Amino acid sequence: MERTRVLFLCGRNTARSQMAEAFLNHLGGDRFEGESAGLEAGEALHPLAVRVMAEVGIDMAVQRPKRAFDLFQEGRLYDTVVAVCDAAVADRCPVYPEVTRRLSWPFPDPAATEGTEEERLEQVRRIRDQIRSAVEKLVASESGADPEN
Repeated sequence: MERTRVLFLCGRNTARSQMAEAFLNHLGGDRFEGESAGLEAGEALHPLAVRVMAEVGIDMAVQRPKRAFDLFQEGRLYDTVVAVCDAAVADRCPVYPEVTRRLSWPFPDPAATEGTEEERLEQVRRIRDQIRSAVEKLVASESGADPEN
């Protein structure tokens, strides 16, 4: 069976889209192939995102930020493109040919969290859990149910 190819997009590809990619490959790797990219590529993954993903047994430390336009220029094809950032950023992302489904999941940006390190960790954990829930719905949609936008 051919796997459904999904691209997760955000501004810098340092946290939200990376977490979504990691969850999809972890939870649906037999039926899905996830990738992620940003309008720009950040220098490194957000350390709190890497940390909270490790808490649930997913190692993102080997992943690197990528630019959406680089993937577009390489001719990568996707079945589904999911914008995990706000609409203003998502509207600037390239339009990939042959995409059959576009979704918008506007999650808060982990880079915008404030407070003590523990408060910021708790905020990033909430974002992680929201992303996981959305990815679980996407994986379940393969059985015929529509994922929520």
